[in-house]
Amino acid sequence: MRYRAFLSYSHTDERWARWLLRRLENYRVPRSLIGTPGRDGPIPERLGRFCRDRDALPSAGDLSAAIKATLDDSAALVVVCSPAAARSRWVNAEISAFRSTDRGDRILCLVVDGDPQVHDGERACIPPALLLADERGAMPREPLAADARHAADGRERAFVKLVAGLLGISYDTLAPREAHRRHKRLAQITALALAGMMIALALAASAYIARNDARRRQLQTEDMLAFMLGDLREKLSTVGRLDLMRAVDDKSTAYFAALDPHDLTDRTLETEARSLIGIGQVRLDEGHLEAAMAAFREAHARSTALYQRQPADGQRLFDRAQAEYWIGLVALSQGEYAEAGVWFRRYRDSGVALAAMDRANFEWQKEVAWGRHNLAVLDERLGRYEEAEREMRGKRELYQEWLLRRPQDLELRSEDADTASWLGSIAARQGKLADAEDLFAEQLAELSRNAADDPANAKWKEGQIDALILQAGAQAVRGRLAEASKSIEAARPRADALTRQDPANNTWQVTAGICRWWQAQLAAAAHDPLTDELAAEAARILAGALAVEPKSERVLRSLAQVRNLQAQRALLRGDSALARSQLAAAAALLDPAWHAHQNETLRLVLASTRLLVGEAAQLAGDRDGALVSWRQAEQLLSADAGPVLPFERLDPMVRTLTHLGRAEEAQALRRRLAAAGYVPMQGFPAAGRIAAR
Repeated sequence: MRYRAFLSYSHTDERWARWLLRRLENYRVPRSLIGTPGRDGPIPERLGRFCRDRDALPSAGDLSAAIKATLDDSAALVVVCSPAAARSRWVNAEISAFRSTDRGDRILCLVVDGDPQVHDGERACIPPALLLADERGAMPREPLAADARHAADGRERAFVKLVAGLLGISYDTLAPREAHRRHKRLAQITALALAGMMIALALAASAYIARNDARRRQLQTEDMLAFMLGDLREKLSTVGRLDLMRAVDDKSTAYFAALDPHDLTDRTLETEARSLIGIGQVRLDEGHLEAAMAAFREAHARSTALYQRQPADGQRLFDRAQAEYWIGLVALSQGEYAEAGVWFRRYRDSGVALAAMDRANFEWQKEVAWGRHNLAVLDERLGRYEEAEREMRGKRELYQEWLLRRPQDLELRSEDADTASWLGSIAARQGKLADAEDLFAEQLAELSRNAADDPANAKWKEGQIDALILQAGAQAVRGRLAEASKSIEAARPRADALTRQDPANNTWQVTAGICRWWQAQLAAAAHDPLTDELAAEAARILAGALAVEPKSERVLRSLAQVRNLQAQRALLRGDSALARSQLAAAAALLDPAWHAHQNETLRLVLASTRLLVGEAAQLAGDRDGALVSWRQAEQLLSADAGPVLPFERLDPMVRTLTHLGRAEEAQALRRRLAAAGYVPMQGFPAAGRIAAR
């Protein structure tokens, strides 16, 4: 055969046909497959020649002899499937002509638009000639279909499926070799891209001297930036390489800073806004909140200017909405809850407007769900659990509906798992402990499926670790300490592996520290002598993370919890001086944060610290000091509680009331805990140890 395949397509899809032809003719077979048996004999190094010549088509309704001869001389037929192709008489004629040679099993499809499950109507994309019986009345075999749509295989996976079909081998044979080759190329691409960026920047700088050439060189540089901030960033994000992403961002920032204001076209502003969003994300992952906020605000200013110029352009509204979201997220991380609420509501409103602009754009529809999510997170942080649960359940209903239509969408599955996690945390705070454990198990199962389907993606690994930590916490408060220990023992080595992969990722460092804190808590409950060593290691890791991110509530709260645990250990040994030292360190972290930004999580940790301060004072013989501390703890726990004390405050309140000699009140609260299935990891204090005066 002269050609490996004939490409049949509608002129509407010519862009796809040109892309496919270029990829196929330039494709090199992985070295390990060359010479191995294929459907048509030993597999060659290259696929060979392909034909997409449509110039010979006549104006009449029949194919020309030249086209028929070319089809006869082609080993396979590749059909670019879309609604336009399904309606094209030429595409259907070419399929019929090829099938008449009894080679229907050599027809391969690349779906680029429409819905392959629909055979009638505007969304049908499979040409009817593929579905009709032949002249003998035999129904055709279903052709191999690679679905290049974003919600299905995606362009790269679909291409590999198509190549496997052309070579006559299984996708599972070719895909691992392609994945290995892509990973090997990534380092080369990164180095070349950075070198190219330097060259491009140098060219851009020299262009200011030669103004006649400036615009052309600027466009070249921005094309390079588009690659670095798009495809390259996505690859680096997948493997968790913040260091290389930071290098890309630094080069981008230097380029934009050097631009003359007269050169800031719409295209440049758009590229710059997206670059700033990426820069902010890297700074946020590194724990540099102020730098992240500055980048996101700059991105918002540029995307707002672009949107105001073209308010009917949905993409510009989408870009502005992303900046609104990131500003709100950083404000939430900083404890600026009122500010976070302002930006999250703006983002929600932008998402609703965006979804109304194009109901067929799935990514825009998802913005509505994320708008609900962000407001639910804010409600949860402020202790408004019923409101948070209502918003989060509304979001999950949308995801469950979408997953029925897109069961293989890994990103969609991950986002649904995250929603289950939030519902689990909200359930736990309301005393629905069994429900919480079930929801965390759902989260872990979905993320484990993702990790199995896409094992190289660090995002799924990070999600699995978080799910295991949450599951351990849910198991521990129900007295299932052995199961909790297994969960955290599965989480820690995975967390450590991520920190070795990228030590600059502060989020991963904090997670590793939290794993050790949980191990220390569980070891203490089991009277394990390794408890103090684990607590000290957790404190060391979290103190290092706090030095990088001194205003992060997650980091300082986690470190304070470790100091509280170390103080408990000192009290058990009768060392009141060491306990007081650890508790002073915890209070130094918590008091400023509490006065600046009050929320339920900080309230609980601070109340536990004051409770322990009282126990340390009691051990030292300072009865009056103990009473003062316990009354402070009681005031914290009862403030803004309403007629019924929130479930999450019950454990520390039982301990506080018992210390204050109010055993009957404490017993009533203990009954509520027991009814929910709650089992304290550390036993409650004995009644009557000290009485309030």
